[in-house]
Amino acid sequence: MSGWNTNKRFWENASYQATEGGLAITLDGRTLKTPAKTPVVVPTQALAEAIAQEWQAQGEQVDPMTMPVTRTANSALDKVALQKAEVADMLADYGGTDLLSYRATEPVELIERQAKTWDPILEWAATELGARLTATQGVMFHAQDEAALQALKTRVHALSNFELAAFHDLVSLSGSLVLGFAAILEYSPIETLWEYSRVDELWQEELWGFDEEAHALAETKRAAFIHAARFYKLCNK
Repeated sequence: MSGWNTNKRFWENASYQATEGGLAITLDGRTLKTPAKTPVVVPTQALAEAIAQEWQAQGEQVDPMTMPVTRTANSALDKVALQKAEVADMLADYGGTDLLSYRATEPVELIERQAKTWDPILEWAATELGARLTATQGVMFHAQDEAALQALKTRVHALSNFELAAFHDLVSLSGSLVLGFAAILEYSPIETLWEYSRVDELWQEELWGFDEEAHALAETKRAAFIHAARFYKLCNK
């Protein structure tokens, strides 16, 4: 049973139990399935508890939007598991055009802010990840060292299906492979890393004023970024 084909709650108790390959999420003792009918079996107790809690917390009407851990687990099972190499390659490609490597040409205040915020993270990546990416001004393509890109690619491919589902959101939302690694390796608090990804946007906001629509969209992305970091942690508890 998937639980996604109805808007009404049909179970009393959500829980989990040991099974081959991990822990299966259960609704009244029957294994939960994804929208693609894949059994929801997860690798850690922390992840199983979080998913079970989301289902147990549902009211009479089921709202998938209140179950972010379940949705990311579904992505790991129904999407990443079927094309892991392709997903990993796509994320690794961010290294060649990483947000942190492309800098403003003006004004000097923004140039200095980008350097102050992003240079230490690139230095950290060189030391901790074995990948030194260089920065350039402007938007013209700037080729990075192939050895550095390969080092990052190897690390991406080493992630599990569940880790990769979370890592996908960390990288795609921030626009930076380096910030994705900084998030999972806890270089800085996750809220701080999100702010690092928005140096340009925050500069524009200071310059031109607050835009409610843009702020609302940014808040949605921020919540998703923070959730992805939490999901990654749950995969390793």
